[in-house]
Amino acid sequence: MRSHSQSHRIGETAKAINEWRSFPVKRLLVTALVLAGAAAFPTSVSAQFPSRPVHIVVPFPAGSATDAVARILGASVSSAIGQPVIIGNKPGADGAIAAVEVARASPDGYTLLLATNSPMSVVPAMKRTPPYDPVRDFTAIADIGRYTLFMVAHPSVPATTVGELVQFARVNPNKVNYATGNTAGIVSMALFASLAKIEMVHVPYRGEPPAITDLIAGHVQLMIATSSTVVPQVREGKLRPLAVTLAKRSRLLPDVQTVAEAGMPELLSVTGWAGLFGPAGIPKEVVQRLNLEFTAASGRPDVQAALGQQEFVVSPSTPERLSIFVKEQLESYRSILRVAGVQPE
Repeated sequence: MRSHSQSHRIGETAKAINEWRSFPVKRLLVTALVLAGAAAFPTSVSAQFPSRPVHIVVPFPAGSATDAVARILGASVSSAIGQPVIIGNKPGADGAIAAVEVARASPDGYTLLLATNSPMSVVPAMKRTPPYDPVRDFTAIADIGRYTLFMVAHPSVPATTVGELVQFARVNPNKVNYATGNTAGIVSMALFASLAKIEMVHVPYRGEPPAITDLIAGHVQLMIATSSTVVPQVREGKLRPLAVTLAKRSRLLPDVQTVAEAGMPELLSVTGWAGLFGPAGIPKEVVQRLNLEFTAASGRPDVQAALGQQEFVVSPSTPERLSIFVKEQLESYRSILRVAGVQPE
């Protein structure tokens, strides 16, 4: 049974609730003050970040160059923050499937995208109505680095240089099938064919690993792919290297010409890059923490050694600089596609 004082308090509470309901402006004012207080004292989520596992979505299959980079960095960052960094692969649509998933995720810093030029530069440049805006729909967190690309051929192709390949393709139009596993390969090969004035058959794949498998088997004859994917196959004699997209020769395969030495310096304009992004609206404190951790990881000797084995060059920067870089690369790829004669779909 309630006491008189309990009944009195309940009555007063009910009266207060009724008064509150009758004054919507008062409710709005108090709500605004609460929100302002929360903004002024960013305790909680940002200050405690990370308090649970961080997920990185990779837009290419397991075994791809981007997957390897994500796992190397993820392991180092996980040790530093005391929370698991979980890598998940979401291939398809040149990285757009993964990008859309992350863009729609909660902007709390726990779901990130290790994006490349494929979803952030080429997809928006190649689509008349892109599924997202690479700047507006994402939070730039950390520049990760640059890929090295090699042009490789199946040993059955009667060419040991880019010049010999061009001569063979001109005499045999549409007899050379080339594979692509990402948009860097698509753009590079389209630009190469345009500059060389040759006709080849494009065979697209969902990622580099299945493309390399078919290239080794001889189902396709040519490909431009990342160093981590092709260098082991070259060393085993399964593929023949023709050129590397570096300003100077690769230390991994020093006998291979650069594209400039091969007479195709324009291919240097195709930049294969990787950066870390999250959904738009991640708190600044969380962005700064993530940038700090991934930048620190990229500078550790063991991480640099592991990435160096793939000729992947780290290029850490501020989130602001990465955002500017994304805009620059979008315009660059639009220009390259115009030169290559590729029209937006």
